[in-house]
Amino acid sequence: MARYFDHLNETYPAGLFRRLAAMVYDLFLLAALFVLAGFIGVALTGGEANEHPLFKILVWMVPFLFYGFFWHKTGQTLGMLAWRIRVQTLDGQPVNPRQTFLRLIGGLLSWSCLGLGYLWLKFDTEQRTWPDLLSRTQVVVVPQRKD
Repeated sequence: MARYFDHLNETYPAGLFRRLAAMVYDLFLLAALFVLAGFIGVALTGGEANEHPLFKILVWMVPFLFYGFFWHKTGQTLGMLAWRIRVQTLDGQPVNPRQTFLRLIGGLLSWSCLGLGYLWLKFDTEQRTWPDLLSRTQVVVVPQRKD
């Protein structure tokens, strides 16, 4: 685990463009996961997946499981990996499930306010967004590896 966070002193806050670009990449992956969840739901409920309460729970769990897995394992989703950004705690460690949940809630709040929560980084001296502030995490640019 430590190899992903070795260059903590060389990181700097990720800007708005990188964050949004990574979100777009991840949106395609999430869409595929939602389709897969839909297929499974329809197969298990005889075509009535969208009415089944467990399916509704599953739909809400997909983003949590997706981000929770990637953020805890390496601090990066595939979109974040492509744009060389990483989410981490303030001391450079992987985020925990509680922080993942708070980041997702912060993201929903940010988008429900027409993206204001993400534009907030333009006014914050440390370039933090609402999800960063709510979860006490940070998104940083990962330096290129010199292997």
